[in-house]
Amino acid sequence: MRLSRSVVPAVLLLVAACGAPATGEQVKAPEAALVGVTMPTTSSERWIHDGENIKRDLEKKGHRVDLRYAENDVANQVKQIQGQIAAGAQLLIIASVDGSALTQPLQQAADAKIPVIAYDRLLRGSPYVDFYATFENFRVGVYQAESLLTGLGLRTPEGQPSSAKGPFNIELFAGSPDDNNASFFFNGAMSVLKPYLDNGTLVVRSGQTDFQTVTTLRWDGETARKRMEDVLASSYKRNKVNGVLSPYDGISLGILTALKNNGYGPVFPIVTGQDAELASVKSIIADQQYSTIYKDTRELATATAMMADSVLKGRTPPQLNNLNDYDNGVKVVPAFLLNPVSVDKTNYHKVLVESGYYTDDQLR
Repeated sequence: MRLSRSVVPAVLLLVAACGAPATGEQVKAPEAALVGVTMPTTSSERWIHDGENIKRDLEKKGHRVDLRYAENDVANQVKQIQGQIAAGAQLLIIASVDGSALTQPLQQAADAKIPVIAYDRLLRGSPYVDFYATFENFRVGVYQAESLLTGLGLRTPEGQPSSAKGPFNIELFAGSPDDNNASFFFNGAMSVLKPYLDNGTLVVRSGQTDFQTVTTLRWDGETARKRMEDVLASSYKRNKVNGVLSPYDGISLGILTALKNNGYGPVFPIVTGQDAELASVKSIIADQQYSTIYKDTRELATATAMMADSVLKGRTPPQLNNLNDYDNGVKVVPAFLLNPVSVDKTNYHKVLVESGYYTDDQLR
């Protein structure tokens, strides 16, 4: 969706409210502007790549970058952002540990007239979030659920009904409850799975189906492993689980560890994932994890750097394509969304290797 002419002025007012120059001023970006970038953790390879890619793309545009990783510590991220503000950052790009826990440093950024771009995770509860760069998160969940159905044989890869009848036993996992994306992923998946659950084709033997019950704090794989172990012990003494909806590759590997510990393999249940992390792609090739969702963070980083450069030059980011769906509880944040891609053993080489994301050597 392109911005209409009637929408552009409203967006510019949003930017100006946090200190970015309004349109028409034609302000040149400060030479070597300092941009503060904060990422959640180095424990996930995707965040390492995100940070490095944003830094590279901003430096190509002549800006200086202060890149920090909070190691999933909210207090640490608050201090990092406050330090960037004190150091004279002229724009902040924040991928939050907890999207609702940064209202104080966001207020401080607004007081210093520093615009803010939320990166991949929406910053909630504050009016001082100017833009949001992410993927079509509801669609991620849809793709995960469709992959689960395909793996179980309930639909063809082309999306048509297949011959399998069920019932199939599945379990549900969701992401961290403090990450706005987690509910988008889960709701997207459930929009596909609900009819199959309602008619008994899919059965959740643990009975754990609501979002709050199936969340995984900090997207932690070990937490997921322990919960899967508990579910297997309590609900699968006489039955086998056939599939697991997993929202993230790190969680998927924890689930697979629990399955292996309980005698599953060499044929495994259908386990989904997200982020196309190297270990999970190798697992897919080895017929363990079934699928993942590829989000080209190189493209997201490049788009975010372009957005930042536009804001520093007093312009509305031309990439914006969603002005309606990302309400942070205080305001609807103008967003730029990229499309995800579902990846399994049939297409990983075309999607991941031929695009240059990985090499064949890395996947051996």
